[in-house]
Amino acid sequence: MDVVNRYITINNHVNGAPQDSDFELKASPLALSLDPASNVVIVKNLYVSIDPYQLNRMKSFSASQKTSDFAVAIVPGEAIDTYGVGKVVASTNPEFDKGDIVVGLLNWGEFTVIKAGGMLNKLNTMGFPLSYHVGILGFSGLTAYAGLFDICKPKKGEKVFVSAALGSVGNLVGQFAKLSGCYVVGCAGSKEKVALLKEKLGFDDAFNYREETDLNSTLKSYFPNGIDIYFDNVGGEMQEVAVSNMNINGRIAVCGVISEYLDSEKRAAPSMIEVIYKRIKIQGFLAGDYLNIFGDFLSTTCDHLRTGKIQPLEDISDGVESIPSAFISLYRGQNIGKKIVKIAEE
Repeated sequence: MDVVNRYITINNHVNGAPQDSDFELKASPLALSLDPASNVVIVKNLYVSIDPYQLNRMKSFSASQKTSDFAVAIVPGEAIDTYGVGKVVASTNPEFDKGDIVVGLLNWGEFTVIKAGGMLNKLNTMGFPLSYHVGILGFSGLTAYAGLFDICKPKKGEKVFVSAALGSVGNLVGQFAKLSGCYVVGCAGSKEKVALLKEKLGFDDAFNYREETDLNSTLKSYFPNGIDIYFDNVGGEMQEVAVSNMNINGRIAVCGVISEYLDSEKRAAPSMIEVIYKRIKIQGFLAGDYLNIFGDFLSTTCDHLRTGKIQPLEDISDGVESIPSAFISLYRGQNIGKKIVKIAEE
């Protein structure tokens, strides 16, 4: 039996802001009848993740492409892999059976063919929606958890600043920090997002960075006694002014630098004098570095979800054809929470 597999590719390397014209929806036949010796799994994709870091993979060159297996360059015309949840429709791999719900590296498409050794695991949904396992219970959640608790180690009463606070990672960092007894301020790109941070997610305060003409003064007004922890999702000027407002022994977890993805010249230049004399810890990290604590993260986050102490925040588009616009929306500040595309019903 054959099916038609529709999938998204890039037409060319993307070295600036992504546009609709950079992407193409392709279709090719896919045989579901497998050679018994092939050791292959075919997955019907159900939900796929949309993440800003993919832009660095689309560039003709980025330093990130040589440092992580998850960040290797995307070849124009070829399928694009991402984290996702799907259902096995055919398998000659003894570890998977037809009908299994799985999670792992899938494609921006309707089906994924996964050879032996590919990143794929059976999924225990634990009673949660499948989409949660792409975001809050997936790598976005692990990134927030590891960056805050392993790198920054918050203490009750400490002051925490989160940039891109309504993004897939930032919103969870703020919620985890509040549960740790911290004072939390976030920044976002609209009045509506600021209201969500304070009214839905429980941030102590928030501001719209687009309305601020002097970010240094803004941070001083929200943190008159300084910042103990900064969770950095944007880089650039925001990182510079955060460093200027850090307390002695402050900690900065650098998760993303989205402001620099579109403009390689727009790089942060924090005061290293302040870093030295305030003994500030600045650490970049990847979620893949912390798979050893995935069990702890999952247990803790599931408990918080069941008790309502953490609110999931998802932004879901429908259909494989919506993937380009969903991705582009990340760079226009249009997403609220974790951006996901629902490919098909289970």
